[in-house]
Amino acid sequence: MSTAPVAPNPYPASFDVDYPDRKLNRLTSFFRILVIIPIAIILGLVAGGTLQWGDTSGQGWRVALDAGGILFLPLVLMILFRKKYPKWWFDWNLNLSRFIYRVTTYFALLRDEYPSTDEEQAVHLELVYPDARNQLGRGWPLIKWFLAIPHWIVLFFLGIAALVCMFISWWAILFTGRYPKGLFDFVVGVFRWGFRVQAYSVILITDKYPPFSLQP
Repeated sequence: MSTAPVAPNPYPASFDVDYPDRKLNRLTSFFRILVIIPIAIILGLVAGGTLQWGDTSGQGWRVALDAGGILFLPLVLMILFRKKYPKWWFDWNLNLSRFIYRVTTYFALLRDEYPSTDEEQAVHLELVYPDARNQLGRGWPLIKWFLAIPHWIVLFFLGIAALVCMFISWWAILFTGRYPKGLFDFVVGVFRWGFRVQAYSVILITDKYPPFSLQP
């Protein structure tokens, strides 16, 4: 008697972008580095940017505006001492990550819809809320950054390759109006890989080691 193979559990962090099977806007693609500035400023303020003016020498006056980004150190302490992952902290990290990747996807020319601050659009990013008491090891947040180093090394070189793909695709869009499907899948795969590593070592939603893979 044979039994069907059991599919492995999917990784608790997923990322995907709908392929634009249509003509992309050549004008906004050409000037992408300029048209992204307004939403990039908003993202910078929300995700931890600092706006300051005045004398920065320390002798005069200075006014600064800061905003928090991805919650990390508070989560390390909360998991370490309380074995808890507050739901509203999870929601903040999830929704900020979605916003970050919508802007990043737009900058990478993968889509031409202007990034929304709250709507999902064509960028699909999900995290599974963890049962911190039963699924997260108390001391793991202290060493995950170290365990993730091999991933960051590989992602450094993949990131360079992705930038080359974006540059080639920029020319392709200008001449054909389309993003080459193979290059699109590669860039999305690099983003997916990086997001899973971020979910493991920074957002801390899982102790499951991320795969070395571009695939979903």
